[in-house]
Amino acid sequence: MSDLVKVQTYLQTIDEVIEKGPFKDNWESLSRYGIPEWYAQAKFGLFVHWGVYSVPAYFNEWYSREMYQKGHPARVHHLKTYGKDFGYKDFIPQFTAEKYDPKAWADLFAESGAKYVTPVGEHHDGFKMYPSELCEWNAVKMGPKRDIYGELKRELETRGVKYCSSSHRAEHYWFMNGGRELPGSDVQEEAYREFYGPAVAKAKDDPSRRPEGSLVPTKEWLEDWLASTCELVDVNRPYTVYFDWWVRQHAFRPYMKKFLAYYYNRSREWGMEVCVFYKWDGVMYECAVLDIERGQLPAMHPRPWQNDTAIAKNSWGYTEGNHFKTPYELICNLIDVVSKNGCLMLNVGPKADGTICDEEAHALREIGKWMKKNGEAIYGTSPYRIFGEGPSNSGGSFREKLTFTKKDFRFTYRPGELYVFAMKPNAKNVYRIKSLGARDDALNYDIRGVSLLGHDCKVSYHQTDNYLELRAETAEQFELPVCLKIEID
Repeated sequence: MSDLVKVQTYLQTIDEVIEKGPFKDNWESLSRYGIPEWYAQAKFGLFVHWGVYSVPAYFNEWYSREMYQKGHPARVHHLKTYGKDFGYKDFIPQFTAEKYDPKAWADLFAESGAKYVTPVGEHHDGFKMYPSELCEWNAVKMGPKRDIYGELKRELETRGVKYCSSSHRAEHYWFMNGGRELPGSDVQEEAYREFYGPAVAKAKDDPSRRPEGSLVPTKEWLEDWLASTCELVDVNRPYTVYFDWWVRQHAFRPYMKKFLAYYYNRSREWGMEVCVFYKWDGVMYECAVLDIERGQLPAMHPRPWQNDTAIAKNSWGYTEGNHFKTPYELICNLIDVVSKNGCLMLNVGPKADGTICDEEAHALREIGKWMKKNGEAIYGTSPYRIFGEGPSNSGGSFREKLTFTKKDFRFTYRPGELYVFAMKPNAKNVYRIKSLGARDDALNYDIRGVSLLGHDCKVSYHQTDNYLELRAETAEQFELPVCLKIEID
């Protein structure tokens, strides 16, 4: 059966599932699915960028595009290291994952305190990390030649961690287009078209500074995207699906509606509560979960949302030159996001051999240690009347706030309990929170007691019109944020 026939057959199945299921491919119907309670309460998950791009381990996870871009540092490196006749496809035999241990991954991920894990099912490079009948270029038939994420899924499930997935296939329409301008490039060879994709180049006079320019995908590509994405959920049965930015291109609209209806209906068949992550206006409001990449929101959002970011500052995938955030920065990010009704999905970039570098493993373990002491103020909490106070705040994609001051506090809440995070603990362990003074309306309850999570010490309190003072009677000095639990009635 040809690939085109396989796609058309899948499209028929999609229509049949939508016809029989409760959710139809229109926004009104899709808005009734809602956000799963498990996700709203999870607060912390992991992203995993691992693929063929982990083999060159240079610059970032966009190596498959950049190695074909004239003048790009990745191309200069590629020519010097591999030569002009070495194409991206030639990295696949080197992607053997010889040290990959799904049990060790699952142990580490569970130790971090993450409640869900999202390995990238297919990145922009077009290599599927799961078994596929629609494309030969996948990790079961090439490279590792094993169902690597099927193995991981089973290990995660035994630890109570939910398995999720992501699709970045939309961008594959144009991602490798630099190869069109290179004489003799393997991107232009018909034998590899299934792998390299259409590689459509934007017009030379296109004024857009975005890499895709003003391109509009063809009907053929949109149908391929829909069938491929539905196959991804059928094969993996993930609890969530993450999309990158290009699905916001308006031509995707009717196909996105079909995907959502298909996935939501399938989830009912499987007895699962699922959700989809989108950026900007990729999906209609209230029909999926808003995702902010490498950024935060400046205030609370009325619906649960997500911040996806990476431990590495410069790349999502592993590179030999990665620069890493500190555990302090990552924990501050988590607290800030949760205080504003969000969940943090933190990315790990394993090496090509399947090992996780020491820096990222250390960061995950440190988060896990902190969560064991402070998790009750994270998991299952709600935002308070205000998210917090202090001079450090930001909002928007690619606007991460990684530093906080001694005047910065963040709040979370559950009935009868207000949690106050001191983002940068001071030497005296004395904290004055202005927004919780008696003059304001934020804390008009009786205080029954205050404790410092994870520590057996007395905490005294004193409320004036202008502030609430909390004094932890301990000489211990804290490098990571601390949480003061206020019992109220």
